[in-house]
Amino acid sequence: MKSIREATDLNGKRVLVRVDWNVPIENGQVLDDFRIKRSMPTLELLKSAGSEVIIATHLEPETASVESLRQFVPEGMEILENLRNNPGERSNDPEFAKTLASRADIYVNEAFSSSHRKHASIVGVAKFLPSYAGLEFIEEMDNLSRSFNPPHPFLLILGGAKFETKIPLVEKFLNIADQIFIVGANAKPASTMPIGKNPKVLLPLGDVAALDADDENIFMIKEKINNSNFIVWNGPLGKYEDGYKEGTKKLAQALAESGKEVIIGGADTLAVIKDLNIYDRFSFVSTGGGAMLDFLATGTLPGIEALKS
Repeated sequence: MKSIREATDLNGKRVLVRVDWNVPIENGQVLDDFRIKRSMPTLELLKSAGSEVIIATHLEPETASVESLRQFVPEGMEILENLRNNPGERSNDPEFAKTLASRADIYVNEAFSSSHRKHASIVGVAKFLPSYAGLEFIEEMDNLSRSFNPPHPFLLILGGAKFETKIPLVEKFLNIADQIFIVGANAKPASTMPIGKNPKVLLPLGDVAALDADDENIFMIKEKINNSNFIVWNGPLGKYEDGYKEGTKKLAQALAESGKEVIIGGADTLAVIKDLNIYDRFSFVSTGGGAMLDFLATGTLPGIEALKS
């Protein structure tokens, strides 16, 4: 897999850049431009090289327009309409992928956070064009890969829900991490499984089905942070979408102030650090949620394999 820095003779070339600008938008206003900013170095590199850049992204819902995003598009670049408008995107229809590819001479994947999906703009287009990883894409891989051979003690904090999808991740990191704290909506199902009895696994004190982490659990988490050198965190400590945010905010603040090497990711996690304005207090902030977890579990993603082949 090659970085876009390795591409030669970009001047005058048409370059299709798949970004993930699926950001929260309300009344036409972008509420969080974190992912957009992270893709800008790649766009600026291509612009300075004299490329003709075409930006492609998906938005949810499928009927959403990219109009609110045009303010972020560098001068002289084009942005395509919402990829999800075409059903061929989700189904990875070869004809749709070929149509996208026909617009360009080169393809760049700068959408790490969408690269766990086998969609046309992620895996299909790469079959038809010389393909490269964007600068942020490479940075995601390099930083998240630190988890595979980390400094110790290593603490993994796994919040959120859908624990059944995270079992492979936990099983893998039982062989790498010193402790795994399973919290949030994950805690109750984990407590009923053999994995929850592993001595490396920590579950919340008291009610494992609590809607948020109370002060006793926050105190316990802080002790674990103080005794760790490397920490990875993904997912909220409570039912974040229903307003149970205090535990997650206290954890974010504790990690930001810890002075330890900390890597974080996940949509709700990013929402909290945006509210607290502490993006720059962590060693690395991943743009991925599901993509981050899938990469940690398997060491690769469909989007990575597409670039390799």
